[in-house]
Amino acid sequence: MGSDDEAVRALVAAYAERLDRGDLDGVAALFADAVVRTPRGGDLQGAAAVRRMFEPVIRYDDGTPRTLHVLSNLEVHVDAAARTATSRCAFTVVQARPVGGVRPILTGRYDDRFARVDGRWRFVERVIRPDLAGHLSDHMRG
Repeated sequence: MGSDDEAVRALVAAYAERLDRGDLDGVAALFADAVVRTPRGGDLQGAAAVRRMFEPVIRYDDGTPRTLHVLSNLEVHVDAAARTATSRCAFTVVQARPVGGVRPILTGRYDDRFARVDGRWRFVERVIRPDLAGHLSDHMRG
C-alpha cells in the first residue's frame, strides 16, 4: 500500500481521469460522503447532487466530453494522526472541439479536504474556483 500522500494524490487524479473518460457516475461516486462547493451551484451534498451538476456535460460519439483536465501545482498536506488531509491544485481544461481544434476552455483551482475512514481516504469537501472561462458551448449544454 502506498503512502497517505500518494492515496490523496490518486483521488485528485481520479476525478480528472473519470471526467475526461465521460464516467460521470464514477465522478459522482467520489463525492458520496462529501460536499462540492461551486460558485454557481452552491453546495452539493453527496453523489446524486454531484451527478446532477454534471448532467449538462456533452458526451460525444466516443462517450467522452473530448476534454483533458491538466492538474498542476498540486500541494498535499496530510495529518496522519488526525486522519485528515488537504490539497490544492490548479487545473486547465482543454477540449478537442468539433470545429476549431484543441483549445483551453477553463482554468481554475480545486481546494480539497479529505478524511481517512475505515483505512481509506475519501473526499470530504471540494471547492471549485474557476478563474478563466473560454468557449464552453461545446462542453456543456445551457
